[in-house]
Amino acid sequence: MNSSLLNPSILTIVTFLPLVGALLLLFFPRRDRDIRIFALIVTLAEFIISLHLAAHFHPAISTFQFETNRAWIATPAIFYHLGIDGISLWLVLLTTFLTPLCVLISWKSIQDRTKEFFIILLILETALIGVFVALDLFLFYFFWEATLIPMALLIGMYGHGRRVYAAVKFFLYTMVASVFMLAAIIWLYARTGTFDFVTLQSLIRAGHVPGFASASLLLFLGFFVAFAVKVPLFPLHTWLPDAHVEAPTAGSVLLAGVLLKMGTYGMLRFNLGLFPEQAHRNAPWIIALAIIGIIYGALVAMVQTSLKKLVAYSSVSHLGFVVLGIFSFTQLGLVGAVFVMLAHGVSTGALFILCGIIFDRKHTYELKEMGGLATPMPVYATFFLFIMLASVGLPLLNGFIGEFLVLTGAFQARALYGVLAATGVIWSACYLLWMYQRVFYGKVGNPANASLPDLVLQERAALWPLAVMALVMGVAPLIWIHSIDPAVRLALMPLLQYTSQVIGH
Repeated sequence: MNSSLLNPSILTIVTFLPLVGALLLLFFPRRDRDIRIFALIVTLAEFIISLHLAAHFHPAISTFQFETNRAWIATPAIFYHLGIDGISLWLVLLTTFLTPLCVLISWKSIQDRTKEFFIILLILETALIGVFVALDLFLFYFFWEATLIPMALLIGMYGHGRRVYAAVKFFLYTMVASVFMLAAIIWLYARTGTFDFVTLQSLIRAGHVPGFASASLLLFLGFFVAFAVKVPLFPLHTWLPDAHVEAPTAGSVLLAGVLLKMGTYGMLRFNLGLFPEQAHRNAPWIIALAIIGIIYGALVAMVQTSLKKLVAYSSVSHLGFVVLGIFSFTQLGLVGAVFVMLAHGVSTGALFILCGIIFDRKHTYELKEMGGLATPMPVYATFFLFIMLASVGLPLLNGFIGEFLVLTGAFQARALYGVLAATGVIWSACYLLWMYQRVFYGKVGNPANASLPDLVLQERAALWPLAVMALVMGVAPLIWIHSIDPAVRLALMPLLQYTSQVIGH
């Protein structure tokens, strides 16, 4: 039986439970400990409920499951249409998995305006989940824009140093780019009278959208620009290092772990789903940008003097692998792209938590202030080594499988793509291993480092699930690939039909 018949309201519960928690927090007295405990309970309950999706998901069904589709607004015709497939399922679970860890890591570091912080965090969780489950383009755009305000507030209110500058830059970059997507969505509605993704997809494939052939390139680019800025794809990445460095730890974890994946998810769902012909025609220059991003992000990371900026630029490099996998148009490349999205969310989320832990003790990210930390902080050093090796792509850890599949898909598409992208793996090993050496080995760079306390209970509680997940994803990747594969095959179908037509002609 289709699981959507079992519990059609489960997606609504998963999407809006954090928002209900945020509304309840409004009425809480300002007792910080109670607020933190309540936020942790809400986010843990959200994660446990979201596991229902994975438990009752049918991998053999490649279409959307747990669907809810009800009329919402009559004019224009907007529907409350939610559903997930094997791609969005794991992105929803990644969001619900990371958010309670963000609560734990903010336990001691957020002392001022604690109530507002956790309200913003819970609102952000609802907006992020909404992006991955919305199947009405208006609803998708609503959630897409709804992520901007809480993230900008997290950076601007709770960040460091130039936090207001970073928040405004993040907001303007991503909002201006989203306007192009809005214009494309309005054009599609004006010609079809529907915002529904599934309906639009079938109308476009049947050739029943007037003027689509002449406008398809502009429509494709409208969606692509919004997604490319969010990824961020080179050369639209300049907002990312500022946002990461100034954001509080929880903001960086959700920004790297989930927010950047909105861009790659959008490319896979909408650029490939609605515009397969244009995706195929524009793939060469998009792949070129992805490969430049892989190499450029790694080389720039190598010369960073700030620990957090180094991790931020590593995201530019890793997300380049995802874009390369998506536009390789191979089964292995797309499965690998989705797996890299999930693996990057776990390992880079953990790296930002580790950066935040050292910042809480030293109030700086400068590498010259580090050195010799393995002696006073052996547990911290062990966690850091494990997560860093996962990020490098050590076999049996989560970073290896996705990058291996993406590179295999890239080689299948064109050998040159695979060769150039593979250099990114080498560079990432260089900058991450060198970074680890500078932080943890050698002489203690600062006498105060010798007395730094090791991990406390909340920090260990935030890191253990990520370390375990990095290992499980590396050892048993089929848990994820089993349900990703049918959804990817369905996404590839129109592309394969188009390429076979081109070859036939």
